[in-house]
Amino acid sequence: MKKLESSLMNMVLVLTGVAVIMGGILAYVNHLTEEPIAKQQKKILADGIKTVMQAEEINVSKTDTLRQTNAKGKEEVFIIYNNEKGAAVESTTDGFGGKLRVLVGFNPEGQILGYTLLAHTETPGLGAKADKWFQKGEKGNIVGMTPSNPLVVKKDGGQVEAITASTITSRAFLKAVNNAYSAYMVKPVDAQSGATKQVNKVK
Repeated sequence: MKKLESSLMNMVLVLTGVAVIMGGILAYVNHLTEEPIAKQQKKILADGIKTVMQAEEINVSKTDTLRQTNAKGKEEVFIIYNNEKGAAVESTTDGFGGKLRVLVGFNPEGQILGYTLLAHTETPGLGAKADKWFQKGEKGNIVGMTPSNPLVVKKDGGQVEAITASTITSRAFLKAVNNAYSAYMVKPVDAQSGATKQVNKVK
C-alpha cells in the first residue's frame, strides 16, 4: 500500500511540475509575441483607415468611442477616427459564424467612401466574400451610397444585392454599415474621447 501511495504522490508531483513548466513557457512565448501582434494590429488598422478613406495618407485628428444601447438592451461600441476627409467608423455585429468587425469610411455628408473587414469568422468562400462583394464595381456595391435610409438586401425589399447563398452575412454586414453611419451622424458631444489634441498621421 505504501508503494502505491508513493507512486501516486510521485505522479501528482510530476504532473504539477510539468504544468508549472508549461505555464511558464506559455507566459514567456506570450510575452515575446505580444508586442509584434500589437504592432501588426496597429498596422492593419492604419492601412484600413487609408483604404476606407480612399487616401494614401490620412491625419486622424481625434478618436472617439461611442457607446449605445440597442433595441435588445445590448451595448454596442463604435470607434470613430475623425480626419480631414470625414471619419472612419469601426462597427461590430453578429454574422453567421460569429463577430463581423467592419471599418467604414464616410465623407462629411455621410456618403460611403469605402469599407474593409477588420475581422470575421464567416465561412470561407461564402460569407467571407463580404470583403469584396460590396466594393465599388462589384455586384453588391455600396460605395457612394448614403445610408440615411438603412441599406437593405433586395430579398428584404431593399436596394443591395446579397452575397450568393449568404443572406445572413449580407444582412449582418449591412447592419454594421448602417450602425456605423448612425454613430457617425450622431456626432456625440459626450462621447468618450480617446486621445488627442495632436494630429496622428497615418502612413
